[in-house]
Amino acid sequence: MSDFLTISREAHDRLVSATYQSRGFTADEAAEGAKLAAEAARHGIRTHHALKALHLDHLFGSAVGGCTPGAEIEVVPSRFEGSEIWNANKKLGQSVAYRAIDRCIELADKYGIGQVAVDNAFHYLWGGGYVMEAAERGYIAYTNCTSALAEVVPFGGKFPTLGTNPHSWGLPTQDAVGFPLVSDWATSVVAMGRVQALKREGKTLPPNAAVDKDGNPTTDPNEVAALLPFGAHKGYAMCLLNELYGGLIGGSLPTLRGRAAQAPDGEKTTTAFYFHVIHPEAISGGAFAKGRSQMENLKEVIADIFGHGNEGCILPGQFEAEARRRSDEAGGLHFTAAEIAEFNQLAEEIGHAGLEPI
Repeated sequence: MSDFLTISREAHDRLVSATYQSRGFTADEAAEGAKLAAEAARHGIRTHHALKALHLDHLFGSAVGGCTPGAEIEVVPSRFEGSEIWNANKKLGQSVAYRAIDRCIELADKYGIGQVAVDNAFHYLWGGGYVMEAAERGYIAYTNCTSALAEVVPFGGKFPTLGTNPHSWGLPTQDAVGFPLVSDWATSVVAMGRVQALKREGKTLPPNAAVDKDGNPTTDPNEVAALLPFGAHKGYAMCLLNELYGGLIGGSLPTLRGRAAQAPDGEKTTTAFYFHVIHPEAISGGAFAKGRSQMENLKEVIADIFGHGNEGCILPGQFEAEARRRSDEAGGLHFTAAEIAEFNQLAEEIGHAGLEPI
C-alpha cells in the first residue's frame, strides 16, 4: 500500500456529499452517492469511486440533463407480484440502485424471489456494492446495467456499439469463507474508469484492451477511442446480454445512449438496470448429504473446490475483502496523491475544505 495515503471516511463523505448538493441533488441522494463511492474505495475499486462518479455526472448527468436531481421514482403497474418495473425519471443511479436492491429483498422475503427492472436510469457505478450488501444480509443477488456510453467494439467488428456492461453477483458465503462471494466485472478487458485512472497515474493499459481512433491497438490511455470485450466471443456475448436486457426493459439504442444531442426526435438516450434477489431457502432441495444444512453444504462445496492442491486459488470477492480489511485497519479510505489532488480541485471549486491524509 506504499502508493496510497489514508483519508478519513467522514471527510471524504462530507466533500462528496457537498459536491453532489452543489449540483442540486437532495441530501438523501448526496448521502447515497457518497456511500457507494466510499464503499467502492473501501473495497479497493479504483475505477468506480467518487472521482469517476462525479466526473460521469459532470459530463453526462446533472449538467446536461442526463440525470435529474430530486427526481421521483415511478412504479409502473405490473401483473406479476414478485416483479416490479420502475421509471427512474433519470434520478441519481446510486439512489435508485439502493432502493431497488432493498425492494428486491422485500419481494424475496415474501415470494422467494424478487426482481426490479428500471427504465430511464442514470448509471449506478459499482454494481458489486449493491449485490455485496444483499449477500451480507443473507441473500443471493444479481444486477446488470447498460453503461452510460457505447464504448466497446463487438467481437469481429470495427465500431463501438456496446457499453462496458457489467454483471454483478453476490452470494452469502460469510460463514464458509469469511466474506461474501462477489463476482463483479465489466465485459470489456478494462472499464473506461480504469483508462481514466491509468491516465491520471501516468501508466499504460494491458495489451489488446483498447483501440485508437483508427482502430489500431493501443496501450496509451490518452489515445483510447474504444475498448475491446474480454475473452473474445465469450466476453462479447456477456456484453451483448446487457443490451438485450436493456432493450426488453425499454432502454435506448446503444449508440444514442448518453448522447442526447445526436438523438433523433422520439428516441431515448437513457440506461436500464436489472436487479434480482433470491432467498436461499427458495432454492433449497433440503436433501443435503450427511444431514448437512444448506449453508454447511455450501461450505463443503467450496472446500472441495479449493482443496486437492487448489488452496492458493483466489475466490471472487477475496481481493475486495482484503482491501476492506486494510482500509478498516488504517481507519479510513486509501487514495493516491494524484487522486487526493483531484479531490481537492473539486473542493476548491465549491468552496469546501479539502482532504488531508491522516
